[in-house]
Amino acid sequence: MCGIAGILNLAEDEPVSERDLRQMLALIRHRGPDQFGIFLDDGVGLGSARLSIIDISHGQQPISNEDGTLWIVFNGEIFNYPELRPDLEARGHRFATETDTEVLLHMFEEYGPDCLSRLNGQFAFAIWNTCDRSLFMARDRLGIRPLYYSVQNGSLVFGSEIKAIFGSGRVAAALDPAGIDQVFTYWSTLSPGTVFRNIAELPPGHWLRASGDGIEIGRFWQMPMLEASDANPNEGVIQERTEQLRELLADSVRIRLRADVPVAAYLSGGLDSAVIGSLACEVAPTRLNTFSISFSDPAFDESEFQRSMAGHLGTRHEVVYANHADIGRVFPEVIWHCETPILRTSPGPMFLLSALLQKRGYKVALTGEGADEMLGGYDIFKEAKIRRFWAAQPESQRRPLLLKCLYPDIQGFNQTGGFLSAFFGEGLTDVDSPFYSHSIRWRNGARHRRFYSPDLVASLGANARNAGAEIKLPDGFMECGPLERAQYLEAATFLSSYLLSSQGDRAGMAHGVEGRLPFLDFRVVEFCAQLPARLKLRVLNEKFLLRRVAAPMLPPNIASRRKRPYRAPIHRAFFNDRTEEYVGELLSPDAVRSAGLFHPRAVSQLVAKLQAGAAVGEMDDMALAGILSSQLVHQQFVANFQMPEPLSERDDVKVCRARKTAPAVSYAL
Repeated sequence: MCGIAGILNLAEDEPVSERDLRQMLALIRHRGPDQFGIFLDDGVGLGSARLSIIDISHGQQPISNEDGTLWIVFNGEIFNYPELRPDLEARGHRFATETDTEVLLHMFEEYGPDCLSRLNGQFAFAIWNTCDRSLFMARDRLGIRPLYYSVQNGSLVFGSEIKAIFGSGRVAAALDPAGIDQVFTYWSTLSPGTVFRNIAELPPGHWLRASGDGIEIGRFWQMPMLEASDANPNEGVIQERTEQLRELLADSVRIRLRADVPVAAYLSGGLDSAVIGSLACEVAPTRLNTFSISFSDPAFDESEFQRSMAGHLGTRHEVVYANHADIGRVFPEVIWHCETPILRTSPGPMFLLSALLQKRGYKVALTGEGADEMLGGYDIFKEAKIRRFWAAQPESQRRPLLLKCLYPDIQGFNQTGGFLSAFFGEGLTDVDSPFYSHSIRWRNGARHRRFYSPDLVASLGANARNAGAEIKLPDGFMECGPLERAQYLEAATFLSSYLLSSQGDRAGMAHGVEGRLPFLDFRVVEFCAQLPARLKLRVLNEKFLLRRVAAPMLPPNIASRRKRPYRAPIHRAFFNDRTEEYVGELLSPDAVRSAGLFHPRAVSQLVAKLQAGAAVGEMDDMALAGILSSQLVHQQFVANFQMPEPLSERDDVKVCRARKTAPAVSYAL
């Protein structure tokens, strides 16, 4: 795992400053504190901050092929690199290291962009071709690893994090009202957009090629979807699919244990991480170390189940304890790493967890993310199913009562049938809408606009459309089943841009900890996409097939435990007996007015409510987190961006320069 950055002058071969690259890398040194590298050619510069995990002694980047015609900077892992290397050697490729980075480079040399379909990994990389003077970049299928870029004034600037782009000195930070509105509506921005003007992310499963002839972007992978079906598999089929899923997950875990450093695992107390931990214990070369988060607030704490699972597995287990004040204390650091407003505080405890792993000397951890998206684990899928059932008899007084069981942990939802009918009944019979499953969430998110300043509302203009209008749906979307459509929307709007980013990559890499996600092995994803809905969500029982996999290997209290979403306290993190000074400062009328994003009076009314100790619901909690994190983004990146000192001679920086005599090679797209 690493951080990468670079500059390409598209219009002319004006030299790229080594100092600029050193400054960009200084801003992402947390991603790769072990080694640094820079490559320079006419009009281009590449940079790498390396977290050394494979071939620690010889894997310093940038790395070139044999004749120096191709140069790579790489962030991530290619888990099937040992299987790919023998074929490359048989074709005459020579290797100077044992790294997956060099395997990836030679795969590109041999197959060009077609190599992407052969990779099993989580990656973002850039390859410079000295012959045709083109830059090729790509990002993994699910978007586990980030990659941002900006094209301005004849230059393309890219980085693993947006702050590296600002560090180039070529791109100024300015917030994009449309991006802010997307966060408050969908809970995250919609790819390729970000909350900054003129900054885009390369979407998951895409590549980009840039040269003096322009920029071309293409897709190399699309999440498959199953057409609508009433299939109800018999016991023989269920058993066969159970065995297939177990084998896929076992192999996914096996190859994600490949590292020249120890690999740990996270235990949340739920089914997903328990399955991964159990499979890891079967093949790990040494006793597994596991790590968990425990909350002082019992409404969020799952430590009882974490201890139970760790005891069952026999792991060495450690816990980071998070109280309300801890979450509020680290929130500014979390936002610095997330680079976006967030409507949750959940990345905060994950940030504390990765700090513990770093302290214990770990760089890699297996995690359970992805199972809910792929196997129907979220309550939003059940909510849509209940609402469809209710819509068949919209006058029913009993059917909406099924919704009471879904959200017992969210204040305000454990209410009477009248409340449930009013809250969930809007748009009830619009079952043919492509966005039916998410319409309630997005409608309520859009209600946060009551906090917007008049200037922000005016700047949105026509962009403040009905929720969903901005989402591009794949061909044949409406021919797929309701669950499959809901799963696609969840993955497209939330998985990569929030769960795998703010709560995943950013929280971990803030302390140089790489998360590996066996459930998001593309083989597992494609297998799950072809499962009938009844093998994922059976009646209202989530992750049916995964529970069949889990039953023989886990304690019954874990294998049968109902899904409990990972959450963290919000308003109590900021308003408690140790309230941080920044909270009052950033939520003050003057600070709110200065940033220009929100209406000072509306924010002051929310603050007064919180300070008075009034009952706070989910919407107020999310509004608070979103407003405070937006204020932090504005302060940290727009109003007061701190440019660091460039990497110095004290840092281990390898500087490479292009050879000037290279044979002509090009790769057709």
